[in-house]
Amino acid sequence: MTSVSGTSVRDFFHFLFSSLRCERRAIVTLDKTMRAFTLSAALVLAASSAHALNITITQKGVPFVSSPTNPPPFVASQCDKIVEKFNTLGRSTVWNLVQKTPFQGELWEPEGMARIGEDRYFVSAGEYTSKTVSYNGTIINGTDRTAGSGFAHLVVFDNKGGRIADATLTAPGDLEYHNGGIDYDGEYIWATLAQYRPNTTAHFVRINPRTLEPTTFLRAADHHGGVVHDTKTDRLYTLNWGARNASTWQLNSKMFTQPPTGFTKPLNVVRNPSYYADYQDCKFLGHPKAYNGRGMMICSGVTTNIFNSTIGGIALVDEETMVPVAEVPITMKSDLGTLVTMNPFDVDVVNDRLRVYFLPDQHNSTLYVYEALPNSPYEY
Repeated sequence: MTSVSGTSVRDFFHFLFSSLRCERRAIVTLDKTMRAFTLSAALVLAASSAHALNITITQKGVPFVSSPTNPPPFVASQCDKIVEKFNTLGRSTVWNLVQKTPFQGELWEPEGMARIGEDRYFVSAGEYTSKTVSYNGTIINGTDRTAGSGFAHLVVFDNKGGRIADATLTAPGDLEYHNGGIDYDGEYIWATLAQYRPNTTAHFVRINPRTLEPTTFLRAADHHGGVVHDTKTDRLYTLNWGARNASTWQLNSKMFTQPPTGFTKPLNVVRNPSYYADYQDCKFLGHPKAYNGRGMMICSGVTTNIFNSTIGGIALVDEETMVPVAEVPITMKSDLGTLVTMNPFDVDVVNDRLRVYFLPDQHNSTLYVYEALPNSPYEY
C-alpha cells in the first residue's frame, strides 16, 4: 500500500485516480470529493468550536434592551405605512439629513443593524484578522479565494452612540466568522455566520437580545448573508454571496432543541432577477395590502465596478421570487465618501415621514439618518 504521509489530500486523490487510468471521470469525481471534504471539514470545525459567549461590557449595569418587554420591530409593525411612503419615492426625492451620530469604538466592518426600541442599536460586524486571498481566477474546492480568518461580533449601542456591549459570537479558528445582515422579529435577532467567501458554508443563529446568547439551529452548504424571518409563515429567507440566490427555510421547534449535526437543504432556491443592487441588509416587511398579501422584505445594497463607480439603492422585494416590486436609487455619501447603502440599514416612519438609518463606514462608524421630504419635486 502506498503511504500518503506528508502528501496533501489533493495530491493523494490525483495519484489514486491516475493510477486507475480514468483521468477524465476522475476530474469530475475529484471536484465532488474535494467539495465534500471541504464541507465535512467545515462541519467538524463548527462542531469543535463551541465556546462560552465572550461579552465585553462597556456600560456596566445598563440593560441591552431598555424596556421590560421586547418592543415590536419598527418595520413589520408599520408595513402598510412604509409601503405607502416608499411608493412616493423617486430619483427626484429630496433626502434630508436629520441626525448624524458617531458610534463609539472600533466597529470593524458593520454588516447588519436592528433598532430595538427608540434607544438601542444592535450591529452585526466582521473583524478580519487575516485577509482572504484570491485564487486569481481559479476555482479550488468550489470557491475563488482562501478562507482568511476573523471574528463575528454583535455590538450594542445606545441612541447617543455610546457603546454598551460587544459580544464575540465565534471562537478563534472558526471558518464561519462572517456575520451578515440581521433581522429582529420582536423576540429574537436572526443572523447568519458564514465563511467569508462564496459557495462555502454557513450556520444560522437566533440571538436573545437581552442576553446576546446565540443558538445555532441550522447549517447550510453555501455562504449566506442577509436574512429575514417571516413571522406569519415562520420561514426564513436568506441571501447568498452577492444576494444572487435566495433560499427558503421552514422553521420548526425541533431545530432549537439541539445543535444541527449536518447540512439542511432549503425548501427552495430562486435566482435574483435584479442586478441593480447586491442586497447587504434586509428586514421583514410583512404581507402588505398593496401587494395582495404577498410576503415582502425591504432591502438595501450596492453594486460596485459599474463603469468604475458604485451605485446604491433600496427596494421592496417579494420574498418568494426575489422580484423587486419597487426600488429607488440612493446617492448620498458619508463624510468619508462611502455610499450610505454600503452596509447596514433600518427603516421607520416618524411624524408621517419615511426615515432610513444607514451605517456605511468601516472601523470608525457614524449613523446617518435621512428623511424623505414629502414635498419633493414631482418626477414627470
